[in-house]
Amino acid sequence: MTDRTAAVRRETAETEIEVTLALDGNGETTVDTGIGFFDHMLRSFATHGLFDLTVRCDGDLDIDDHHTVEDVAISLGEAFAEALGEKRGIERFADRRVPMDEALATVVVDISGRPHAVFDGSFSQASVGEMTSQMAEHFLRSLATNAGLTLHASIDGENAHHEVEALFKALARALDDATRLDERRSAAPSTKGEL
Repeated sequence: MTDRTAAVRRETAETEIEVTLALDGNGETTVDTGIGFFDHMLRSFATHGLFDLTVRCDGDLDIDDHHTVEDVAISLGEAFAEALGEKRGIERFADRRVPMDEALATVVVDISGRPHAVFDGSFSQASVGEMTSQMAEHFLRSLATNAGLTLHASIDGENAHHEVEALFKALARALDDATRLDERRSAAPSTKGEL
């Protein structure tokens, strides 16, 4: 198996971020963004996707959570793109539906190299802890843009904690499936020969 890992560093006037990612891991995480619920979501993402993930972020939380969540998503998307390289032998497509009590999330991905995100649904409460619920949708869009994913996601429920967590778990499972290597493939899964 090839070494499918990445390390990304991002520094702006708003955030300083370090991300490391191993696609073929076992879910080990070290996460510190300064937003407790977001840390919980990133740990859940790594656990259910079996990604080894380190995220360290020092962001302008005195303003709000936007720049931290967005820039972590950008960095994580870049890490996925780097770790996938030429995307040879990957499954490419995947979809997952994940329940969490009354909430149900669906995530469908295509590691196409064509960034596009569609989100359907709304969150039952405006925030969970110190994270604005709507930032979960923005996280998905920023990740898709920077990883080169076509991503369709939807959520339904009555509790924003459950809704957001189901989304992160569905995203994790879909990306784990789509990034898996198919031993029958030696090239990128595309009639073009590349993605």
